Amino acid sequence: MSAVDKPAPAVLVTGGTRGIGAGIARGFLRSGASVLVCGRAEPAELPSAAGRTAAFARADVRDPEQAAAAVQRTVGEFGRLDVLVCNAGGSPYAAAATASPRFHAKVIELNLIAPLHVAQAANAVMQGQAGEGGRGGGAIIMVGSVSGARPSPGTAAYGAAKAGLQHLVTSLAIEWGPAVRINCVVPGFVATEAVGEQYGDPATVAAVTAMVPLRRFATPDDVAEACLFLASAGASYVSGTCLTLHGGGEPPAFLSTGIGAT
Repeated sequence: MSAVDKPAPAVLVTGGTRGIGAGIARGFLRSGASVLVCGRAEPAELPSAAGRTAAFARADVRDPEQAAAAVQRTVGEFGRLDVLVCNAGGSPYAAAATASPRFHAKVIELNLIAPLHVAQAANAVMQGQAGEGGRGGGAIIMVGSVSGARPSPGTAAYGAAKAGLQHLVTSLAIEWGPAVRINCVVPGFVATEAVGEQYGDPATVAAVTAMVPLRRFATPDDVAEACLFLASAGASYVSGTCLTLHGGGEPPAFLSTGIGAT
């Protein structure tokens, strides 16, 4: 089978109905991939791009059976699974001192345990695909957060879960290679349709933007491009690593005091 004859890559994006996930889905659709997105509720409009529209499966990926069903639905729709993007996640603000044990458990379940559930199911499929048509078994991409690499006051459980997700990637890359590559993208501030809910009023958003060395928030398309790279043949030797997308990072707090680096 020639490269021209190869079917479009089959991609599953969890939490792919809005925000960063929808941006990732659109990026893969533009690249010519067949995409299925899953979420707890079907959106009014599914991600579409380049004349293509994503398929949808209802799934709460915190439930291992529903996570596995989303993987199998993708295989049923497209005949295989080449790329999994574990994007579903998030957390509302909650002070660690007063948040309930159930709240903390649910946040960690969604942001760390659920991606592992989906990845396990995807790995079982991908291992069996290794070598088919000259392809590898597949690529898994976790969507992390800079909250997992620096203090995360107000979302402590979320930050801890995202830190765990980054470590999980390093372990799974060893266990599941060579058939499956697994990596993590680590976004900083991202401008989605909910930017006001996440970051505050326009003045606050402007203040945060001024702090970023590249003087802008990332867009969902920026995250999508990183995922496309990690899924591509150009990243065939990239596994077990994290690609940070933070526009240069956040200046150290001590700089605001006027004290220079020592």
